[in-house]
Amino acid sequence: MNTLYLSIAAIMPLLVLFFLLIRKQNSMKKSIMMFLLVFTSVAGAFLLENLQAAHVAKAVHSVKHWLDAPEASSALTVKEDYQAEIIPIKDHVLLDAPTIWQMPELPRGCEVTSLAMLLQYNGLSVDKLTLAKEVKKNPAEYKLADGKIYFGDPHEGFVGNMYTYTQPGLGVYHEPIAELAEKYLPRKIEDLTGADFQELKIHLSDSRPVWVIINTEYKKLDESFFQTWYTPNGEVKVTTKEHSVLLTGYDNEFVYFNDPLTGEKNKKAPMHEFVEAWVQMGSQAITYLPN
Repeated sequence: MNTLYLSIAAIMPLLVLFFLLIRKQNSMKKSIMMFLLVFTSVAGAFLLENLQAAHVAKAVHSVKHWLDAPEASSALTVKEDYQAEIIPIKDHVLLDAPTIWQMPELPRGCEVTSLAMLLQYNGLSVDKLTLAKEVKKNPAEYKLADGKIYFGDPHEGFVGNMYTYTQPGLGVYHEPIAELAEKYLPRKIEDLTGADFQELKIHLSDSRPVWVIINTEYKKLDESFFQTWYTPNGEVKVTTKEHSVLLTGYDNEFVYFNDPLTGEKNKKAPMHEFVEAWVQMGSQAITYLPN
């Protein structure tokens, strides 16, 4: 209807002009000519409106047909018969992973020693001393000024001296360890940091140990055990009780792990306390993907 109104409005000046031209003609002729002009104009407007409506209807039909059409096949389309493997979480797991003692060569080398256990369980021949040399180092030097500790960020590399307690040092977090592990198992390393502990159980249930960051007490620490370091990347909260172990199993009450600090195999700690400590240390964990 809007088209009809616009069309009539457009021909109004023509009607006025036509009326002025025929005003001297007799009444019958004027009436006939006026009727023909009005009829032609209105009929044209009506046809224009319906023509436009037909185009709109056709366009709507085309869009509807396009939306209803099935998607084109793609090279990335997942096969219909593909099914992702589901790994059920077992009630209890205890893996027979190799045990490596970090002492006496690596007093602060728990992270690379636990990584050596993980890689050796996968069948790789690599030792803790080799990994100690290869792991990324943070070059920042220890400095104490105005009651503040200035040192490196363990997220970027091993901080301090790994080989002796007589010089300042701490350890290294999951990023450099995952990067080093990737060198030995390209595209096979999965960084589980930030995951729920239940996800770690899935990998253990699939007979794959898990490298984690914990503390030497294996339970949540009081805040008094933490200190703030000022690094080039900003403030980092750390504890000298930071530790790393290789998870080898669990049951309803305990978590089992190989402890590089004591050399103990399948050492156990209460599940609830261990998980709280692990979360407090940033829920850091890595493992490898199945072959």
